[in-house]
Amino acid sequence: MELQQRIDQTDWALVTESMNAKGYSSIPGILSADECDALVAHYGDEAGYRKTIVMENHGYGLGQYKYYSYPLPSVVQELREKVYPHIAPIANKWMEVLGIDKQFPHVLSELTTLCHEAGQLRPTPLILKYNKGGYNALHQDLYGEVYFPMQLVVCLNEPGKDFEGGEFVLVEQRPRMQSKAMVLNPKKGDVLLFTTNFRPVMGSKGYYRVNMRHGVSEVTNGNRHTLGIIFHDAT
Repeated sequence: MELQQRIDQTDWALVTESMNAKGYSSIPGILSADECDALVAHYGDEAGYRKTIVMENHGYGLGQYKYYSYPLPSVVQELREKVYPHIAPIANKWMEVLGIDKQFPHVLSELTTLCHEAGQLRPTPLILKYNKGGYNALHQDLYGEVYFPMQLVVCLNEPGKDFEGGEFVLVEQRPRMQSKAMVLNPKKGDVLLFTTNFRPVMGSKGYYRVNMRHGVSEVTNGNRHTLGIIFHDAT
């Protein structure tokens, strides 16, 4: 089955329900094993990337990641482009209920145009690599004035076989309450869709904004690679 078909056959109503209720949604089997392996195999190449970040040099964690350059690899471009129209309506509803005067375009190319007009010209999709002991500190991926409030990651290795530990962690910072942690362990090829920085929550006086950050727990054995797709570009 082609990637387009896998995306189209996803139960987007269920994804919408999960995003609204929890701020994240798991979508199994979006990338095939071969597609995952091909992305991992090219990690060592210099061509195709615009920048390499050594995480410990910046206090981000322990590991390394590389930003893709334009043009993106076809599978990365297709995933970014074809998922976006399914989640833009969720983002627009979030803006509406929170009273934020912002609406996002329904197609990715128009969001990219908005980014470029704001001086955000650099692509943000990236591939991350963690060896034993690697981790990613809690953070948010904003990159500029224009940012889309959702992003996704795809696990490119099989947990329990290729690596141990390395769970995906979401932390919800609730007003006047202690933070809530959610620990997820996607399988190879699974997508995790989640909020970039906040989500709306219904309270006794209407919707309010809850901030969220994400990271990766320590890898205790093996190697873990992840594809990260952010829909807005960077300054």
